[in-house]
Amino acid sequence: MPTDTSPGALPVRASLAPVPGEPVLDVVIPVFNEEKDLGPCVHRLHEHLTRTFPYPFRITIADNASTDRTPEVAEALAARVAAVRSTRLEQKGRGRALRTVWSDSDAPVLAYMDVDLSTDLNALLPLVAPLISGHSDLAIGTRLAPSSRVVRGAKREFISRAYNLLLRSSLSARFSDAQCGFKAIRREVAERLLPLVEDSGWFFDTELLVLAERAGLRIHEVPVDWVDDPDSTVHIARTAAEDIKGVWRVGRALAVGALPLDRLARPFGDDPRDRTALPGVPRALARRLLGFCAVGALSTLLYLLLYSAARTVAGPQLANAAALLLSAVANTAANRRLTFGVRGRDRAVRHQAQGLVVFAIGLALTSGSLAALAAAGGGAAHGTELAVLITANLAATVLRFLLFRAWVFPERRVTPAKDAS
Repeated sequence: MPTDTSPGALPVRASLAPVPGEPVLDVVIPVFNEEKDLGPCVHRLHEHLTRTFPYPFRITIADNASTDRTPEVAEALAARVAAVRSTRLEQKGRGRALRTVWSDSDAPVLAYMDVDLSTDLNALLPLVAPLISGHSDLAIGTRLAPSSRVVRGAKREFISRAYNLLLRSSLSARFSDAQCGFKAIRREVAERLLPLVEDSGWFFDTELLVLAERAGLRIHEVPVDWVDDPDSTVHIARTAAEDIKGVWRVGRALAVGALPLDRLARPFGDDPRDRTALPGVPRALARRLLGFCAVGALSTLLYLLLYSAARTVAGPQLANAAALLLSAVANTAANRRLTFGVRGRDRAVRHQAQGLVVFAIGLALTSGSLAALAAAGGGAAHGTELAVLITANLAATVLRFLLFRAWVFPERRVTPAKDAS
């Protein structure tokens, strides 16, 4: 992970004082080979902001090494349309484009949106208003709120919800929609947060949000109306693979405390009673919980793959026992090293033996669930078996963490030496 070169802690959040003639908002549009859609997009966005936004603004076109006429179109728009500028990057990457433009911008509020304008522009002012007023540090559009109206295919809907479920289970993320191309951030937050964000592609958004949330910054969510672009050039499989790698990298860095997120914490300042009203979780425990969740998510995936493979040649009970045993050994080893920071071979065999006892408890829970399912009615579908096993594994996971922390990997307390005098 990159080292932190940012200034000290953030100041108390305050409302912005616009400077006459200087833009309050800088909206970035990252583009790659969008010569056809760029012009209509910029004109439509410019017209909307002129009509509805009460402060000066700027629209910045960030060209990601396009190979068509996009650079020429961008330069022509910047020359003809007021408050529009363009910049050219010689390397692709949405995250790289946002980092470059946001780092150079003088506007106190920075935003971005996709060139297809899938999001209804009426959500733009509600997105940035909490940042201007000082209420929030970041703001995101969400397509997964109950009041959002979304038009997109079942495949993309499933992928989006599955990805956000992965973030919740592995990184304890509480925001609802990481990949919606409609976000904003206060400049002083970006100045301190961007040096910690490593990704330069599609995972940039997620990494930014996870680090902001773990630092205790306030993220405002705005329900949006969204119409999916059927001509989108995003490669879903490649993007998903990169996202999974990013989740593992960020989860590991957070688990071992490699990121100085305490430097991003804002002083409270609104009400001094807030300091005592929020009983914080000890940092060591928070890191262990995060690491355990990341290891647990990967172990569950390994378990389900092993179970599905074993189920083709064995019955449900034998397949469950074999999959759980193999994944439990891997889970204990990973938690020993990543979650609880135990290094070397000392007590490794004992830890695995204790982990097998914990495994036996998990086996009893999952096997009991399968037995109950069989008793309720034979011939359950494979999907039903998996759903029952996932539920039972969630219960076993909570108990596993408690046993790991209190019994398998307890904290060693150092007894102070007695005074010999």
